Amino acid sequence: MRQPAEGRSERKRRAILEAAEEVFLGGGYLGTNMDEIAARSEVSKQTVYKHFGSKENLFVEIVSHMTTGAGDLVHEDVPDPAEDEDLADYLRDYALRQLTVVLTPRLMRLRRLVIGEVARFPELAGALYEHGPRRAVGALGEIFERLAVRGRLSVEDPHAAASRFNWLVMSEPVNRAMLLGDEGIPAREELRAHAAESVRVFLAAYGGPRK
Repeated sequence: MRQPAEGRSERKRRAILEAAEEVFLGGGYLGTNMDEIAARSEVSKQTVYKHFGSKENLFVEIVSHMTTGAGDLVHEDVPDPAEDEDLADYLRDYALRQLTVVLTPRLMRLRRLVIGEVARFPELAGALYEHGPRRAVGALGEIFERLAVRGRLSVEDPHAAASRFNWLVMSEPVNRAMLLGDEGIPAREELRAHAAESVRVFLAAYGGPRK
């Protein structure tokens, strides 16, 4: 049975995004050409331009697509901790999940690529920030606000507390991976220990009901 035109169009768009992700991450922005993306996605170059308009637009779409997908793995369908659930355990699981997702080699390559192209395309940094750190802090801030209402955290500014938690968890491992490449990505047990210590420090400052 013939597929609807809309379904075919969406499949082509997805194929283009998957091919473009590989090409951009492998060769960088300047090393990428639309002919290769069209060939890998098995569509015409005209079809690529029909969907995305330009190489620049496609690059921005890749950044948004990859960071949104990563954010979904961390933040979507994450319930607040139950009343009888240990808050430290909950935050350790959250921190380890975030580290595991963000420190995948593909996302680290994307982050390095975006930083290298910020002068040429400042909107790339905006896309990465909006779908990455800003979304993470916003989602966690909402959780912290509800935990404060329930007396499980002592925070005056949930957003600021979420930002500090995010940097406690992310800064050292991400900096290592950014500067040292894939070999700088810590092993899972090291990430687990780092997450636990970050949570310990955070709860020492913000644990318990507001005084």
